[in-house]
Amino acid sequence: MIALSLAEIAAVVGGQTHDIPDPSVQVTGPVVRDSREAGPGSLFVAFVGERVDGHDFAAAVVEAGAAAVLASRPVGVPAIVVEDVQAALGALARHVVRRLGTTLVALTGSAGKTSTKDLIAQVLQRKAPTVWTPGSFNNEIGLPLTALSATEETRFLVLEMGARGIGHIRYLTDLTPPKIGLVLNVGTAHIGEFGGREQIAQAKGELVEALPEDGAAILNADDPLVRAMASRTKAKVILFGESGEADVRAENVRLTDSGQPAFTLHTPSGASDVTMRLYGEHHVSNALAAAAVAHELGMSAKEIATALSEAGSLSRWRMEVTERPDGVTVVNDAYNANPESMRAALRALAAMGKGRRTWAVLGKMAELGDEALAEHDAVGRLAVRLNVSKLVAVGGREASWLQLGAYNEGSWGEESVHVSDAQAAIDLLRSELRPGDVVLVKASRSVGLESVAQALVETGAEGEVSAR
Repeated sequence: MIALSLAEIAAVVGGQTHDIPDPSVQVTGPVVRDSREAGPGSLFVAFVGERVDGHDFAAAVVEAGAAAVLASRPVGVPAIVVEDVQAALGALARHVVRRLGTTLVALTGSAGKTSTKDLIAQVLQRKAPTVWTPGSFNNEIGLPLTALSATEETRFLVLEMGARGIGHIRYLTDLTPPKIGLVLNVGTAHIGEFGGREQIAQAKGELVEALPEDGAAILNADDPLVRAMASRTKAKVILFGESGEADVRAENVRLTDSGQPAFTLHTPSGASDVTMRLYGEHHVSNALAAAAVAHELGMSAKEIATALSEAGSLSRWRMEVTERPDGVTVVNDAYNANPESMRAALRALAAMGKGRRTWAVLGKMAELGDEALAEHDAVGRLAVRLNVSKLVAVGGREASWLQLGAYNEGSWGEESVHVSDAQAAIDLLRSELRPGDVVLVKASRSVGLESVAQALVETGAEGEVSAR
């Protein structure tokens, strides 16, 4: 974070200083909520969770070098005490962002946020120092912590914004007002919480409503609900997609033999060819979104294409591909799942597995509400239509719907199997995988199927292991 004295921070957040001998002492290190990350000059934010109270670690973080604790009660060591720690953290982030004057790029969408954010970051950092959201640190706590990691040298701040209801993105944009706002898509992720795609579109569109007149709204031309958001902003509108009407578009889209997308990128400043290191055709849309941001910030088509061609995945368990020594390919996409990302992953598996035996190890997609049965059934059916060799549905009721969808789609569905848990899936795969097979592992984060992918990778390297 930029250097601020404890007195300045107290004034910004409306707090009272306690046990601070010298209020002129500066916070020169990061703002952290994990006591293990506290170090010299840091500010520790003490949240009270369901199982852990951050205030209990106050003495330890100060001993580790923290300048002070942002707390909701006195803790016997230097502290700035406020009524609401979360609100104070947001106020501090708002102050720092406004003081820095960096160009803030915010993005949201139902699917692909983290992958696109990683692409934007890798493209923009070629132009100037860039700070971006780590992983999917995109809520009312993670977003201000990311913003506070910016320094005087930071030129671009790229923030992923998530939402679980109307007003969530509006709150985040109040904390960190964006100059450029990107909306990727409106899908069915969290539809059970929102109540419908129209409500999701209402929530996602709060991002473009927050843009200034001299800002830019970057919208997906291929998604009607996103494209309609153009009427909700006074900012300039830039369209991306495969539509001929898109300002930034892709032509001659294809997949390499290994399942990596290639296309010709067209921007208002020219055209250039892209061959990505990432896997799956769905990354074309993500790349175009990143390209539109970079174009708006002054990069040429050639510069953007080169950066996209060299970009990798910065976040774990998102189409993370490992080639085992025995020739088995493990695709760990187990960080999260919704119907759109599940379909994209299955299509990527089919492309990667041409001429090889393919396995789809799938689990529950959470928060789908009344759409859960139909969506799980549809994913099972799609696996059959894509000629995936075998579906392994892992878990309870939702997994049974996946398996039933595959079975009802046709005779191939008899090759699908329903197992109870991750260990059962590992046991099955360990006994039946053979060299050359490609295995996709994907489910919502709560299912924990990353243990299957990790066990398969470790099995190939070291022999038999169990799920952790």
